[in-house]
Amino acid sequence: MSKTDDQNVLVIDVGSGTQDILLYQPGKNIENCPKFIVPSRTQIVAFQIRQATAQGRDLFLHGHLMGGGACGLALRQHLKAGFKAYATLETALTFHDDLTRVKKMGVIITPEAPAGAERIWLGDLDILSLRQALGAFGLELPSKYAIALQDHGYSEQESNRTVRFRLWKEFILNGGNLDTLIFKDKIPEVYTRMRALREIEPQCVVTDTGTAAILGILTDPNVQGYLERGILALNIGNSHTVGAAIRGNRVYGIFEQHTSAFDLASLQALVQRFQNASLTHEEVFEAGGHGVAMHPEMKAGWDFVAVAGPRRDMVKPLHWYEVAPYGDMMLTGCFGLLKGLHII
Repeated sequence: MSKTDDQNVLVIDVGSGTQDILLYQPGKNIENCPKFIVPSRTQIVAFQIRQATAQGRDLFLHGHLMGGGACGLALRQHLKAGFKAYATLETALTFHDDLTRVKKMGVIITPEAPAGAERIWLGDLDILSLRQALGAFGLELPSKYAIALQDHGYSEQESNRTVRFRLWKEFILNGGNLDTLIFKDKIPEVYTRMRALREIEPQCVVTDTGTAAILGILTDPNVQGYLERGILALNIGNSHTVGAAIRGNRVYGIFEQHTSAFDLASLQALVQRFQNASLTHEEVFEAGGHGVAMHPEMKAGWDFVAVAGPRRDMVKPLHWYEVAPYGDMMLTGCFGLLKGLHII
């Protein structure tokens, strides 16, 4: 590996539908750096579980805590079909922080695979597959990783939505500097999914997908000119929609809801109430969303809306500005990670 290659960074934005991957190579135009969009790990694991169900085989889940979503649904369907599922303690936490609830699902927690069970490895970072994919094009897997994933925060008793927005509120009240959410060294104990990544790759830099998306939106040159008066950064993802009110380098407010809860009219109405600083945490939470957090100094405004995300077509009729940092909207989160590391 050359000295230049040793500075390469593999940047991964882990979503519910896709994992968006950029091999950042210093000294090369970022538009020419290798990149690819592939199914997320939860989608891959879900496919493997469905295959085992179709073959009538029991499962043994081993490896690490990872994102649930699609793989959790596939597991429940597997159990409903009458087949058994075994899991290590670590992987069982993928499906709920309270292991008694995982057991009530029908999952049997055990450290060893029962005879005949289909072994499925869990983890948000599959280094072997990445090495194979890059190697097919004559590229080496770098030693540096920067990864974004959604981590609600650990709690056996509270809703993970409650925990997530308590953490966002603390962040906003403590100054709202997104750089503080890029974890290069110690990761707070509450972020168990991020910490599980460190079990796979001990040196990786990690952050939340919401943080990465917001930072990525800020890398668009047309957005930067509006920052001093304030913008609303909006990322409409496959599963979650997050919006943040930002002025300068400071986040004054944030909301998050499931994308499936919106149509054009309802999303527009929610954004308008957020811009007016009248949107409440309770109404979003009670509608099944994560919530709202605002600094007491957040006032009405935030008229410039910059939108990203794979579901952004939903709001095309509103003519909000669609970001395309470095010409590639799908890598917005990756660019956000690089911005958080002060590489770009």
